[in-house]
Amino acid sequence: MGIEKKIHYCWFGGNQLPELVLKCIDSWKRVLPDYEIIEWNEGNFDINLCTYTREAYETKKYAFVSDYVRLHALYNYGGIYLDTDVEVIKSFNNFLEHEGFSGFENKTHITTGILAAQKGSNLIREFLDHYNNKKFILEDGSYDLTTNVDIFTKICTKHGFVPNNQYQVIQGFALYPQTYFSPLSDKSKKQDFSENTHAIHHFAGTWLTEKQRRRKNSNFWKVIIILLKLVKKVMVLFIGEQGFNNFKLKIKRRKIIK
Repeated sequence: MGIEKKIHYCWFGGNQLPELVLKCIDSWKRVLPDYEIIEWNEGNFDINLCTYTREAYETKKYAFVSDYVRLHALYNYGGIYLDTDVEVIKSFNNFLEHEGFSGFENKTHITTGILAAQKGSNLIREFLDHYNNKKFILEDGSYDLTTNVDIFTKICTKHGFVPNNQYQVIQGFALYPQTYFSPLSDKSKKQDFSENTHAIHHFAGTWLTEKQRRRKNSNFWKVIIILLKLVKKVMVLFIGEQGFNNFKLKIKRRKIIK
């Protein structure tokens, strides 16, 4: 059967496409000229399809709307989802034989910025169901900012995923080493380019406001992230794994939302 030659991307909110996004879309057209490119927005997706997308949209957290919409597109139509800041440099044709494919975003987690699947994929269905059963606005009024990278990695771990940055197949999904689709590290800025690199995820945060981007890239928050990693074991001993995760989530919310 193979994966459809379709590229899906999301752009909600009605803002103009930034220069980087236009550059990336141009790379899709240039490298993948026979692929259909589909933009998902308010005009062709029902924001009220589920509680999660409605609440995320109402709070203008459009990146979280796209977390659901990319899965909706892949499950119902098949193809390849790309974040708008993904630059394609080599054809994806050799990967279309898989039931689905993605790759490592870093040494331990799976990227969702490049995610491909055949129509009706069971793994995408499981991923989609996770969002069908959750809300974006929590009972205390705060937002559930759990990343889809964390969610997808946990789902795949349940099916045998090993966080080793090595090629593996999980439930028919081929997962490639980081160098294939995400050679730039979002946090460390380390580079892992090779002859196998087919795409570059620039981690531009095009969905963030200018203030949020400055905070995301500030040295202060980078130090906080490093300190969290250093004290994790001690904190887990006192407040448990769930307590630490809740604390880390509060830090992330302050970093992105405030």
